[in-house]
Amino acid sequence: MRRRTVRIPTVVAVHLLMIGALTVGGVSPADAAHPGHGGGSGGGSMGSTTTGFDVSYPQCGTTLPTPAAFGVVGVNGGLANDLNPCLGPTSSYPSYTQSELYWAVTATAAAAATSQPKTSLYVNTADPGNLFNGKPIADWPTASIFSDPYGSCSTVTVTSRGHTYTLGANSDACAWQYGYNKANQDAAWLTSAATVIDDQESTVNIPTTSASYSWWLDVETANTWQSDTTMNVADLQGMVAGLEAVGASTVGAYSTASQWNSVTGGTTTSAAGSLYLIPNWIPGATTLIQAESNCNSPSFTGATTIAMTQWTGSPDNDWAC
Repeated sequence: MRRRTVRIPTVVAVHLLMIGALTVGGVSPADAAHPGHGGGSGGGSMGSTTTGFDVSYPQCGTTLPTPAAFGVVGVNGGLANDLNPCLGPTSSYPSYTQSELYWAVTATAAAAATSQPKTSLYVNTADPGNLFNGKPIADWPTASIFSDPYGSCSTVTVTSRGHTYTLGANSDACAWQYGYNKANQDAAWLTSAATVIDDQESTVNIPTTSASYSWWLDVETANTWQSDTTMNVADLQGMVAGLEAVGASTVGAYSTASQWNSVTGGTTTSAAGSLYLIPNWIPGATTLIQAESNCNSPSFTGATTIAMTQWTGSPDNDWAC
């Protein structure tokens, strides 16, 4: 699903903003990636009632396809901790009519049912650790919530570039907490976006709760990951736990087998915990025929079937398997 700059699966995926502003001296991890290969120019052409589309910040301000069978909207703006500026109304795109979340709900309202929900969300993922390019990651956690399955996220003293910092450790516990925190931030961005839309427009109800949507984790090697794949697994498990804690109905993964295995080391056995058997959304096709064929691909999480595939377009197209 990666566009290099923008991923747009058939289902409109919404990229949420970065979780939290960076403090002085902090940096943002180099984890920019988005589902899809389509450019950010937008499509404008009429959509199909049998296929879906995925969109995110590269499509902000463009005319999006309608009707659509389903839409996946990116919550983030290219990083795991930043927001898609047109997920909902913002200072850059102040009207609900410019919202990709609003588009996803309204463009699919009259569509016939497919195996995919009419509106889904996707979120960027990453595991930057406590330092990136020698500078502290401001939103890397320093403590755990009580439910962290990896134990306690504790602090360590780190010296980098002549400065000494007290940071959360590069541990499985802190990675899990980072993923959990990102998921909660994404859910909060969804609620905020939907609430602002509903405040502006009363004809169409935009669900404000995470439980109303399926969620996809956009996992690509272009994002920032640790060489320790167990730490990356903990990070993604934390995201699953965070989304499930706010009621997400389904959490799946947008990736290719090679990228997923590079990041996680492989999750096709029950040892992978919550990453085992989660639904797959597979990119890589350039035509509908190829996308349909990819529905028969082996699952990179051990799932019985592939849930959805993507083929390139502007925006990218999605096929419900």
